[in-house]
Parts: sequence; structure tokens; C-alpha cells
Amino acid sequence: MIVALILAAGAGSRFHAPGHKLLSLLHGTRIIDHTIASVRTAIAEGAPIDHVMVVSGAVALDPLPADVLVVDNPIWAQGQATSLAVGIDAASALGAEAVIVGLGDQPFIDPAAWHAVASSQATIAVATYPGSATRTPALIRREGWQHLPKTGDFGARHLISSRPELVEQVPCVGTPADIDTIEDLESWNP
Repeated sequence: MIVALILAAGAGSRFHAPGHKLLSLLHGTRIIDHTIASVRTAIAEGAPIDHVMVVSGAVALDPLPADVLVVDNPIWAQGQATSLAVGIDAASALGAEAVIVGLGDQPFIDPAAWHAVASSQATIAVATYPGSATRTPALIRREGWQHLPKTGDFGARHLISSRPELVEQVPCVGTPADIDTIEDLESWNP
């Protein structure tokens, strides 16, 4: 079983506008909904993903589709690693053998990227994009979970860089651009 784990707990502190960035509209749809829709499309197109789970924290993301599992990270302010740990614990409780991790503020990840990375048989698989560093989504199988940080403001980057023999880089289409600032949002909204 593979669980798509969308990390969406942070405060979005660089987004200086009313409201949380994940609730902001991009082409008429909330940013978080774009991200979820991409995963759900990948599943509908045959990606080997069994569940979609969102880790929330700083803001309530309601409403979300009924088939999306929501897990709250009460210590979200202690960094992204805590959200990853909360999500992995919840995925483990479901019986997952792997998680495929994405970020709620990356609405342009193509469904094909979710599908390609989820289809990898590697212990760790990461998306790569033309002209960009290794990014999400990233697949992490159960045997890699013990090496993930439990604290700090980073996710699997250290594990990926420290254990390259476990990592498959999966070429993907699309863009890993994220929405961190109001300027980012305005550049994508005509």
C-alpha cells in the first residue's frame, strides 16, 4: 500500500497577504485543491497510490474531498520534519509500505509525475525536472522511514543526499514551482 502524503501544515510566513496561501485562489481554485486534484488524477489514471492524506496544522483546510484523509500536526511550528513524522505514523497505522510525499504549495506537479515516482521499486525515488534540482514528489518505502528526521524544518532531503545508493531519480514533466509569496501567486494568476 502506498499513501500519498501532502504536507500542508506550515504557516506560510512569507505569504504576506490576507489568509493562508494554501486557501488562496489560483485560476479560481484553492492552491491545496490543485495539489490534491493532481494526485487524485494520477490515481484515476492508474498510479499505484491507495490513499491521499493531508497533514494540516497552522490552518484548517476544510472542505476537502471526502476520500482525503486529514491528519493534524499539533506541533507543526517545530518544522516540516514533524509533519513528515506525523504523516508517516498515520500511514503506518493504515498498513502502508510506502509514502509518496508532496507539498501542498506545489500546485503544478503533473499527475504523470505522481504516477512515475509512485511506480518506482526503489527504496527512495525522487522526481527530477529539466533545469531543476531534485524535488517532490518523493517516494520513501518503509525501510527508509527510520532514517528520516523527527525535528527541524526539512523533510527527506538529508536522507536523500546521505544515502544516494538507495535513491532513484525519476525524470518528470511539469514544474515543481511552489507558491511561497503573494508575488509567486500573482505571477501565475493573469
